Amino acid sequence: MAEFSDGTYEIIGCAMEVHRKLGPGLREKPYENALVIALRRQKIKVEQQRAYPIKFDDEIVGDCAPDLTVGKTILIEVKSVETLGDAETAQLLNYPRISTLRTGLLINFKKPKLEWKRLVM
Repeated sequence: MAEFSDGTYEIIGCAMEVHRKLGPGLREKPYENALVIALRRQKIKVEQQRAYPIKFDDEIVGDCAPDLTVGKTILIEVKSVETLGDAETAQLLNYPRISTLRTGLLINFKKPKLEWKRLVM
């Protein structure tokens, strides 16, 4: 039985495959692109850089685009940083306020061992 019933378990598995094949320490974009390929091979619907409008008093003032949106449920932010800190977590926590999605994954490919955080808002 999967650890998480929302699909994050399968996504993390794809991220582990990408990390194993590409290795640690590249820039973020190659990991993002490879993760899209791995997810699509698993028949998981994914969009890159989908824009979500940011509103102020019902007026659109800009937009934000998480790295990946999986289905209509999960936002993914791909990182290649020394440590997943407060700034990275805050970035992911902003997305549910802007979109209607409530589950997020923060995935860090920088280190020899893949790091990830699953946030449910």
